[in-house]
Amino acid sequence: MKSIVERTLCVVVGGGPAGAVLSFILARNGVPVTLLEAHKDFDRDYRGDTLHPSILEIMDELGLADALLQLPHTKLHTLTTQTPNGPVKMGNFSHLKTKFPYIALMPQTRFLEFVTQEARRFSCFQLVMGARVDELIENNGIVEGVRYQGLDGMHEVHALLTVGTDGRYSQIRKLGGFQAVKSAPSLDLLWFRLPRRPDDPPGLMGRFGNGHVLIQLDRGDKWQCGFSIPKGSFSQLHAAGLEALRQDISATAPEFRDRVAELQDWKQILLFSVDADYVPRWYKPGLLVIGDAAHVMSPVGGNGINYAIQDAVAAANILSGPLKAGRVTLDDLAHVQRQRERPVKTIQAAVSVVHRVLPLALKVNKRLTAPGSSARRSSFGGAAMAGLMTLARPFVNATIVPVIAFGISPMHVAKR
Repeated sequence: MKSIVERTLCVVVGGGPAGAVLSFILARNGVPVTLLEAHKDFDRDYRGDTLHPSILEIMDELGLADALLQLPHTKLHTLTTQTPNGPVKMGNFSHLKTKFPYIALMPQTRFLEFVTQEARRFSCFQLVMGARVDELIENNGIVEGVRYQGLDGMHEVHALLTVGTDGRYSQIRKLGGFQAVKSAPSLDLLWFRLPRRPDDPPGLMGRFGNGHVLIQLDRGDKWQCGFSIPKGSFSQLHAAGLEALRQDISATAPEFRDRVAELQDWKQILLFSVDADYVPRWYKPGLLVIGDAAHVMSPVGGNGINYAIQDAVAAANILSGPLKAGRVTLDDLAHVQRQRERPVKTIQAAVSVVHRVLPLALKVNKRLTAPGSSARRSSFGGAAMAGLMTLARPFVNATIVPVIAFGISPMHVAKR
């Protein structure tokens, strides 16, 4: 069967945050761009829903922030940790010097639909859904586009530059022969949803308890929950049955005791391996990878979407001119990596410490809260945890909150 052949200046593979924002800025700058998304829609259950102040500033620089924030969302002004002695506010975004002193919580589906809809205002932008890329088009070692299976058959897109923005399971990374280096030990999380009630606190919640971490993301009438389990223990947990898991969740978050019955099937629960890695070189002739395709980010601190969008801004700033001139060199592609590699590796190194320390902290927590522990011991453990977190609050506000909000060396959109 003959392929349908198309041509553009830049083909972007992967309709996540990096791909959508990169395509929008390129089109805004007058660069013909085709965005390929493998799925038929943007609706995915387990995507990061946080829009950090740095992202909102970028949206503002693009003239999109006001319209974006008209969409339903919640504002997260504080980081709260639940302890056995009650909630402790660990960090506050309100003091940050920005027009957006908060994290906006918005389903990523809604964000991606918004950005791509705005991109459609530019005649040089094309979005293709249900486009599964199977092959790179190469000529004498230079990537000149991709072949993909579309809803109407096989297609070829010939382009001066191909950009892989297709996430942590990147097909473009694989097809391009990029080899990843692990930057942190893996952690295992279970992802599931539980009902959220009107009187529940809004925003992002986190807690330690019963040897687990439970993270709760406000998704309107549901909590999107991440529940840590010991690495490699899922098969034993599965064998023990759903009731054992429901009991573990209830012991960690007693207010969910009358909600965990909603978990009736293992299909409602996703095992998510929390990994972090990077490829030493993000490019080859005619091809660039950015975002999680270049460096898988741990969800600790919500870094994935933040750094992916900042990669996209850097790529658009640096490559719009060469693309319009009809010549993108290896040095142009290397310039993107040079600008973004230090911030990425710095945050990955910091998160690696968390990945290494967290299992030990959870073991200590489990001993303090294990069944049979004396009330005095449990009370002491809860008071000690609350006290340590309160003491750490000034450090968190001065260092961790700005890094979560803006990342390291935050990007800004180049003026046209």
